[in-house]
Amino acid sequence: MKRPKIEDLRRPSVIHALMFAAAVILLFLAIPSAETDGYEYTVGRPWNYDALVANIDIELFRDPETQKHLEDSMKANAEKVYYRNDDIAEEVIHDFSNALYNVDELRNAGAFRRRLIENLRQIYAQGIIALDESGDKMPPMISMRTSDNGRTPNQPTSSFYTFASAHSDMQQMLNSQPDLREALSGISLNPRPNILPDSVMTSMELRNIEAFARSPIGMVPRGETIIDRGEIVTPRAAQIISTYEKKLERQGLTADYGLDLSALGSLLVIASLMLMLFAYVYIFRPDYYKNNRILALLTIMVVAFTFFAAILNGSFERGIYLVPITIVPIVLVVFLDSRTAFFTYITTVLLCAVITHYMWDFILIQTLAGFVAMASIRELSKRSQLLVAALLVFAAYTIAYISITLMTTGSPSNIESGMLGALGINALLISFAYVVIFLIEKAFGFISRVTLVELSDINHPLLHELSQECPGTFQHSMAVSNMAAAAAAKIGANVQLVRTGALYHDIGKTANPAFFTENQRGINPHEALTPHQSAKIVIDHIHEGLRKAEKAKLPPRLRDFISEHHGRGKARYFYNTYCNQHPNEEVDPAPFTYPGPNPRSVETSIMMMADAVEAASRSLKEHTPEAISALVNKIIDSQVAEGLHNDSPISFRDISEIKRSFESTLRTMYHSRISYPELARK
Repeated sequence: MKRPKIEDLRRPSVIHALMFAAAVILLFLAIPSAETDGYEYTVGRPWNYDALVANIDIELFRDPETQKHLEDSMKANAEKVYYRNDDIAEEVIHDFSNALYNVDELRNAGAFRRRLIENLRQIYAQGIIALDESGDKMPPMISMRTSDNGRTPNQPTSSFYTFASAHSDMQQMLNSQPDLREALSGISLNPRPNILPDSVMTSMELRNIEAFARSPIGMVPRGETIIDRGEIVTPRAAQIISTYEKKLERQGLTADYGLDLSALGSLLVIASLMLMLFAYVYIFRPDYYKNNRILALLTIMVVAFTFFAAILNGSFERGIYLVPITIVPIVLVVFLDSRTAFFTYITTVLLCAVITHYMWDFILIQTLAGFVAMASIRELSKRSQLLVAALLVFAAYTIAYISITLMTTGSPSNIESGMLGALGINALLISFAYVVIFLIEKAFGFISRVTLVELSDINHPLLHELSQECPGTFQHSMAVSNMAAAAAAKIGANVQLVRTGALYHDIGKTANPAFFTENQRGINPHEALTPHQSAKIVIDHIHEGLRKAEKAKLPPRLRDFISEHHGRGKARYFYNTYCNQHPNEEVDPAPFTYPGPNPRSVETSIMMMADAVEAASRSLKEHTPEAISALVNKIIDSQVAEGLHNDSPISFRDISEIKRSFESTLRTMYHSRISYPELARK
């Protein structure tokens, strides 16, 4: 039995070193960039940094939304500024006077003419206001510019004439003399406004409003603590922190993010976590450590999901919680063992936690979800299990998130629906685990329990053909499958792999069914053949089986059961027959030897033992416990003596357990039955 040698494990592996270095470099490229952009914080959550002390004076301003609202409100209520233009009044009065004087009928009516002019002068003294540029609607109050460029506020617009009211007043005066109405009809009344908008002062007023809205509303002096570690981030604190960072950026300064040696720190953290994973595999699963494909799978899973987390964290709010990291343990528990799956998952979670400053929250939530995912899957044999796992993981996420929120903030109002939505999307993405499993099977040559369960269906074309063409071989394969699975369960081997592999180990016999004892019905075709010919036909079932398996695209692990279930053993019946027929001849064993190789895994070793023991048990004349025990020990001990299991990592303790399991299974198969008494006739 082959065990990993300590000196082999200690020998440095170039592949392992390159794998480790590549993983550390890729993770280093992903993680630091997410940490150097500033502080990460959320209003209503605790401040997860050391106390933040201002190293410059910080002027506090309104946030953009408040500032715009204030500007719009003040501009809407601001009084427009107007000014009086007396030159317009004098020009209009002068033109009106000349027009009146040129009317012959008014030359002798001096008193009436003077009254008309005086009325117009009074109108202009009160003022004719220009209409608003936006239409006829006038503001209720205006400000008037004084001669010294000051302002007289709160002037009601109703105290001024409009063009319409001034025109009406003058027309009424003209109509007061009916006898002169015809003579005055040719005079044009066009009172021009002399109260005009002051665009310069109005623009200045608007600029003053904007300056006021954008002016500081407070100050944090240099040396004052903005927020201390563990304090809840309030909206005001968030505003101060944001202002502080922007001011530092404008001045070309940097905040004390703790980045002096951040790159080195990130590198050390990444290297330590990856070293921890490699050390775990090296110490507790040396068989995995020796298998470059398994170590590559673990490394790729960690790096890929950490990279994915870094990308989503930088692209979306709560992006890191969208990453379905629980796929890692689900996938790995399918191909490997649960301890390795969970340890790799924890390594991935710790690396992803470095990306976010809410490390405690993230680690606790993900650890609980990962444990629930593994507990709900254990042995993935049906697609529907992924749906159940997704629901349970979402429940675990929700409970963990709500618990942490209540613990840190003490208020259910801080539970964010957006966070629950992100966790829900995360749980839905668990269904992609089936796709990941399929890709890993194709890329790494592994075989999952789901695939094994599907292939163990007796309606599979190869098994259906075996049951039709070789019913005896099919029954033998079923019996070997049950024996081997029971033994595998005893020693902790892959039960489903052994069960499925045993079903396919003899599919090559369908090429020549009658040449195998279990399928013969009274006629033995070997009687007409030489031992060499018979041995060749029997041994060829290995080649035929591999050809059929390759054509059906069976996974490599199942093909191993076909090629290794006889190993480099001999077709003993025909070899012994030939030796007996030629007692004085030195017999070449090559024509009677199976092509092999010998079993290279615990599962194929179990298969070899079960195949030989089950076939031999059919030749027992008595199936007493003693006879069964003697048979099991004889066959397995002879295989060990021939060195057929030397390439397998199986141990002598495992072999002892397998013997006991075989004996128990055979006693059950061949148990004696009581004879039923006949009914006595009266």
